[in-house]
Amino acid sequence: MTLHIGTAAVNGHSHRDDTGSRMGMWLFLFTELILFGGMFIVYAVYRFGHPEEFQLAAQEMDTFVGALNTIILLTSSLTVAMSITAIQQGRKAVSMLLVSMTVLLALAFLVNKYFEWGHKFDVGLYPRAPELLSRQPGEILYFGLYYVMTGLHALHVLIGVGVLAYILFAIGRNRITSTSYVRLESGALYWHLVDIIWIFLFPLFYLIH
Repeated sequence: MTLHIGTAAVNGHSHRDDTGSRMGMWLFLFTELILFGGMFIVYAVYRFGHPEEFQLAAQEMDTFVGALNTIILLTSSLTVAMSITAIQQGRKAVSMLLVSMTVLLALAFLVNKYFEWGHKFDVGLYPRAPELLSRQPGEILYFGLYYVMTGLHALHVLIGVGVLAYILFAIGRNRITSTSYVRLESGALYWHLVDIIWIFLFPLFYLIH
């Protein structure tokens, strides 16, 4: 008997277990939701305990930058979804272009986040900074959660860039085609999760004053 990872030998032909692959991806995404869900609960508990201080700290946030990053990620979700339709229709070049656009948008998000964090460091609003430590406990908690949650999200964006880069390579090498695109679907699902998490982070840190 010949063994294959993720495939089964049937009459000399390899059979892809696309259903199993999709199920595995959904289970992975569920664990990610548990991770961020726990953080959202922690945020809610601390905000309930320090409502005025959280409101005061939130005034330091740049709503325009947060909104811009939201638009960037929503657009990137659209382009990666369109790339699946394109590959299903056999339009390889269009699919590659759309995945490339998604990667560029992801990088634009990270660049914006870099400058946003850089500004916070310039004004002394970073962990253990004298300026931040001189503020009320609720404000310190707010910015601690801000860096942990948006930092972890940025890490997921960076991982997503790597995943999308691999998908782009796989499409170019015909490893992802109109009849075999489950890896593109899985990558897109991961990217949609990254976007959904930001949809929750944006109002929590930038809109609720």
